[in-house]
Amino acid sequence: MIIKDLQVATEIIALKTPFITALRTVHQIENVIVTIQLENGITGIGAAAPTYVITGDSRESIEAALLGPIKQSIIGKSIVNFNELLQNVQKCCINNTSAKAAIDIALHNAYCNMLGISIPQYLGGQKSLQTCMTISVDTIQNMEKATKQAVAEGYTTLKIKVGDNPLLDIQRIEAITSVIPKNIVLRLDANQGWKPKEAVHIIKQFEQKNYPIEFIEQPVRANDWEGLKYVKEHVTTPIMADESLFSAHDALALIEGDYVDLINIKLMKCGGIAEAMKIASIAEAKGIVCMIGSMMESCISVAAAAQVAAAHPNIKYFDLDAPLWLDRKPTHLQYDRCFVQV
Repeated sequence: MIIKDLQVATEIIALKTPFITALRTVHQIENVIVTIQLENGITGIGAAAPTYVITGDSRESIEAALLGPIKQSIIGKSIVNFNELLQNVQKCCINNTSAKAAIDIALHNAYCNMLGISIPQYLGGQKSLQTCMTISVDTIQNMEKATKQAVAEGYTTLKIKVGDNPLLDIQRIEAITSVIPKNIVLRLDANQGWKPKEAVHIIKQFEQKNYPIEFIEQPVRANDWEGLKYVKEHVTTPIMADESLFSAHDALALIEGDYVDLINIKLMKCGGIAEAMKIASIAEAKGIVCMIGSMMESCISVAAAAQVAAAHPNIKYFDLDAPLWLDRKPTHLQYDRCFVQV
């Protein structure tokens, strides 16, 4: 079953409200959609969203990788040799993880469409998922308001963005904990915004006040693995790696070096479904639980992340609210029939 065509289209989708972290402010996403077609007419769809400050990928670089080396690595090849195709994609160029994720999703989609099964069926499981809701970095008053709204909408786990101002971060969490019911769990994401000793000082204050914090995500710079380890060893709250982790190789090194307690898998960082499953299995073998997350992406790629999470037993935390921030779904005509909603 030969892959005969690959096409790319980009769609700009506005956010309902700005998404603000310690790293960036987002008002809209550029959703790069890739479609592949087999010789019998079966199609597969994938998507990627550029995130300069994390992956280094732009819309232009994603499109160029898809239409250049990635297209050359799969066109004219049989999708029956599925695992070989996935390896070809990973080897055809360095980095470009978002473009690789988009085509990996499309290949999985086409392969499963050919077999007449869903991606979770192919991956081997379908547990139920419940996402957290993210609260952007903002003024204390605006973060309180967003927290109350999320709770009113029924979310019981909130991911609070911090990291742009350590003193204000302490005040933000104090204010948020004062307005949430007792059943609400908080996850804090500093997006690399703290220094190691600073992170320890802040987290210890939260611990002393017994705030309902489940874990702290990426407190220090992505390349500061020793800083991650320092924070992990000096607090009792679990520490999660996000921007520090891209590949299965990273996962193994982080876990074996005892740098973190938890890891966050994102398809745009690791290059797609296959690598995400590999990371989750490596972590499972080492006794480290995983979260599945996403960048600010559309429902096409977040659906794929949800399907990975539904299938892998070691993915136990879910941060998949990105499509809820968008003011509409992608208009791509094949979306609804390409993905079974999890």
